[in-house]
Amino acid sequence: MFVSVLLLWICLCFLFVQFRSRRPKNFPPGPFALPFLGNALNLSLDNPMKYFESLRMTYGNIYSLYIGPRPAVVVSGTQALKEVLVNKAVDFAGRPQDMYINAIVEEKGLVLADYGQTWKEHRRFSLMTMRNFGLGKQSMEQRILGELQYTINKLAKNTGKSLSAQVMFHNIASNVICLVLFAKRFEYDDEFMIKYLNNFTKVNKLINGSWSFLYDSFPCIRRLPLPFNKGFKTIQTLKRMTSSIINEHMKTRVPGQPRDFVDCYLDEMDKRANEGTSFSSEELLMNCLNLHNAGTDTTSNTLLTGFLYLMTKPQIQERCQQEIDQVLEGKDFVTFEDRHNMPYVQAVIHECQRVADTVPLSVFHASTRDTELMGYSIPKGTIIIPNLSSALSEEGQWKFPHEFNPENFLNDKGEFVKPEAFLPFSAGPRVCLGEGLARMELFLILVTLLRKFRFIWPEDAGEPDYELVFGITVTPKPYNMKVELRATQ
Repeated sequence: MFVSVLLLWICLCFLFVQFRSRRPKNFPPGPFALPFLGNALNLSLDNPMKYFESLRMTYGNIYSLYIGPRPAVVVSGTQALKEVLVNKAVDFAGRPQDMYINAIVEEKGLVLADYGQTWKEHRRFSLMTMRNFGLGKQSMEQRILGELQYTINKLAKNTGKSLSAQVMFHNIASNVICLVLFAKRFEYDDEFMIKYLNNFTKVNKLINGSWSFLYDSFPCIRRLPLPFNKGFKTIQTLKRMTSSIINEHMKTRVPGQPRDFVDCYLDEMDKRANEGTSFSSEELLMNCLNLHNAGTDTTSNTLLTGFLYLMTKPQIQERCQQEIDQVLEGKDFVTFEDRHNMPYVQAVIHECQRVADTVPLSVFHASTRDTELMGYSIPKGTIIIPNLSSALSEEGQWKFPHEFNPENFLNDKGEFVKPEAFLPFSAGPRVCLGEGLARMELFLILVTLLRKFRFIWPEDAGEPDYELVFGITVTPKPYNMKVELRATQ
């Protein structure tokens, strides 16, 4: 009897400890969290944004919730986001460790590596390399315009027909980043590249799915033969495929005469061969995977969103074409510098990025030390979730925060302006590494295609669906587009 009462008392004490607020002193407020599960029952993995917005309305721009047993702080609104990403950037520049996404990439690569010397070295090297390969200069323009010619030829052969927009834009973006990484493009029906892209899709779905959440929440299940293990097998396949590209590439490599990112990295490895260095073949592989995945999805999904609106709001498409025709009259092709003379096109492209909201929760950050955030105490190692979506649709920051309208980026004189709340690439030391490339791609692709073609919503496609599908990157639902040559071309 005594033993039974003692066990009951211990159980009650355990439950009391588990059910009471586990938030540290002066931690941001938030909803009640269940033992072990945290706020999982309320957190829809299909799209958590509505739940986040409801919590923001209740607790303000800084609140906390539990991802399984782990506390996380969600930061919303332009002012709070700037405080985290810029003003106190070093305090919040870490990445959460011991999570499924980190395990998948083996805690390597530019995107998910924790804040430290290895990340700093690779970030510095990558920025320098991207600049040296002509981002914002003619060499990169020529690569993008050259790739676009394949798309133009295909569209010209299929005028009047309905085509998959998703496949088209994904192929363009993938080949542009392949040119940067490997100085190589792939035919759009190339079986190797189709398999390569499909494997990225598989990994991304697993990272964004329920098995990833269970992996993060319950370490005791990680050695069990459960579906999350597919991610580890798939990433090994991607590594082998990337290694085959690099090995083939090295047969024609001339040290000291780099053609692309891989050559530059190998040259850097050679320079550092006699010193302790973080540069290695494994880091090269993971950096290539990081850059390809990030560079393909974000750009293609932004274009998908943009052309969905351009087709269904033809008056905006026509006004873009009028400005393009006027500025490019007598010129064979567009240059990135032409953007300064196209305020309306610039406004449309930026509005596409704002509404596309491609990476609404950025990539999770972590506090690198015990610190404070707008009056709250944040312990070292706390997960920080930057809600970039909140800034992109924040009341008071935009003329039309909840609709697609290029006027959000035009002043009373019709000049292009960029509000402070425009944060699709994040900000601070963790700002998107490929921002310069993405900006150039979006401008050159949109202008070149609109100059040549008119894009039409197919008559048999029904009503357009503007709802976005949530994931690591957000994308519109698949749709087809009808293409016609413009009469002036």
